[in-house]
Amino acid sequence: MRHPLHSICPYFAMFPEAFVAEQLLAHTRPGELVLDPFCGRGTTILESLLNGRKAIGSDVNPVAACVAGAKADVPSLESILERISELEVQFNDDLFVGETLPEFFEYCFHKNTLEEIVFLKKYLNWQSDPVDRFISAIMLGILHGESHRSQSVLSNRMPRTISTKPDYSVRWWRERNLSAPERKTFPILREAAKFRFLKRPPEAKGKVVLDDARRATENFQDALGQVALVVTSPPYLDTTDYSEDQWLRLWFLGGADRPKHRINRDDRHTVLKDYWRFLNEVWKGVAPLVRDQAVIVVRIGGTKLTKEDLFSGVTSGLECAFNERRVKPIHSGRSSEIAKRQTNAFRPGTSPERLEHDFSFAIS
Repeated sequence: MRHPLHSICPYFAMFPEAFVAEQLLAHTRPGELVLDPFCGRGTTILESLLNGRKAIGSDVNPVAACVAGAKADVPSLESILERISELEVQFNDDLFVGETLPEFFEYCFHKNTLEEIVFLKKYLNWQSDPVDRFISAIMLGILHGESHRSQSVLSNRMPRTISTKPDYSVRWWRERNLSAPERKTFPILREAAKFRFLKRPPEAKGKVVLDDARRATENFQDALGQVALVVTSPPYLDTTDYSEDQWLRLWFLGGADRPKHRINRDDRHTVLKDYWRFLNEVWKGVAPLVRDQAVIVVRIGGTKLTKEDLFSGVTSGLECAFNERRVKPIHSGRSSEIAKRQTNAFRPGTSPERLEHDFSFAIS
């Protein structure tokens, strides 16, 4: 059984924990430090901690930072359940007035459920408090999904991996005469929290920061020269815009109540020269953290780039960043078909299957 913490909040563009475990066993020993500068939902972070390694990571997107941060610093189940009960009492006792929201929210959530969601959105301090962060991560995982199949989903019928656009969603629900089910948020939160603890969480604590990957050295000054392994997957060229795909979860964490295109400039690159410049700056930001003998593993793809293009681009960027050290490819790259592409999920047959590639480099 995979650890239940891995699936706390799914979305597209994530690699499986088995891939991380393979790299850990091949290139590190227990107690050594692992870095993921594009940590996403925290697969590298959690799997490293579960395997007795230390782990640090960053991500510029709040949803990723919240979910990965919850996995990096898991509170006790008792403290989580106590906090949920405290919030429930506060909700029932307070004369709470929520924010005025667009029409989408009337269709997406039952009125009573929406009141609970907006209350939690206001009072959960996900950026500073580990318990609130963990509860927020659970909320992100149950906020929307296939409610006709699961009683633990709070929304009208939606995908679980992405937040569909408001106008499209409302039109789709109207055409099918679908209404949002009334769901009791606090009991669902309790059961969801208990499920995540069906297996023992890692005892060690990692660190995840909400910031640009290029500032990795600034954010992890206490890890200078200590990283034994980097396992990461940067944004792919000309692929999805994270801030649009995750707009509803971003709203819950304090963002806008409608999709915003390219909240972060580096969510999506469409110009090749800018893309490689960005990644080269990331490697330069990471380099001071990497120890004398280390390995960097990169999973990467792109709709306009061949395997050879990607290998050349990553190699040259690493050689520039580690210009006084040796960068040696461990192999020529391993390719695999992207199993769950977003395009195929929503517009089947619109484009051919695409590949992503794993490149590994020894740094000495």
